[in-house]
Amino acid sequence: MRVFVTGASGFVGSAIVKELLQAGHQVLGLVRSDSAAEAVSKSGAEPYLGNIEDLESLQKGAAQCDAVIHTAFNHDFTRFKTSCEHDRKVIQALGMALVGTNKPLVITSGIGLLNYGRLVSENDRPDGSSANPRVATEEAALAVNEQGVNTYIVRLPPTVHAAGDHGFVPYLISIAKEKGQSVYIGDGNNHWPAVHRLDAAVLYRLIVEQQPAQKVYHAVAEEGIPFKQIATVIANGLQLPVASKEGTDAEAHFGWFKHFASMGCPASSEQTRAIVGWKPVHATLFDELVPGIYF
Repeated sequence: MRVFVTGASGFVGSAIVKELLQAGHQVLGLVRSDSAAEAVSKSGAEPYLGNIEDLESLQKGAAQCDAVIHTAFNHDFTRFKTSCEHDRKVIQALGMALVGTNKPLVITSGIGLLNYGRLVSENDRPDGSSANPRVATEEAALAVNEQGVNTYIVRLPPTVHAAGDHGFVPYLISIAKEKGQSVYIGDGNNHWPAVHRLDAAVLYRLIVEQQPAQKVYHAVAEEGIPFKQIATVIANGLQLPVASKEGTDAEAHFGWFKHFASMGCPASSEQTRAIVGWKPVHATLFDELVPGIYF
């Protein structure tokens, strides 16, 4: 199978590329720069120079392949809503390239959309009135599915971890370093699910290979880690105090990240494991919150 992967040089995308190649598939990997193209080429994949702003180019890449895995996303949170709306356009464009082919389109969403403070499953859907702009991603996936595209949604947890992570946990560490303490909000009992990037990559592969009837999957190895525990481990790793803050004090500490720091989105992957046989085997988040990886 030849698979078009957007974000092929990214943290998750590069792991997917490696997983697909090891399973004997061919990969056409979207990259934005010559250096990224070189890295993708060295991995054994074919680089496809372009970017997610060029929708026509994306469609041409998708049309050349037997499946599409979309992981590219602009993580500039100063323009988060704009990025989410553009992701809607990207998914629509990829979908239009696949209409009538039955080729799978696997898009990437986030467990954080289901910030319900309870254990959520693959059957749960984001609230249509959600204040989280990221809902645009799943709305677009459902829209192209209704147009006959064989669409799948993979929801990633707030922390997809491993060496090289530049997501939420490294950001928490940077805030703690800057402010001189590691902080949780209130009692810190809001839970974050987690997964190792290599385990997540396996799930994407299983979906394109099996193309099952189920359309939504959770890349969740750990259902929910209390945020207080994450903050405490970070404090220990940096040899800093840990503290609870609320209201304006929490706002002053976290800034725009307060929404994510207070997020409670424990999630099950029971259906995912049963349907495609996904079995996470790599290190847990706390296994990796050690010197040499995150510190």
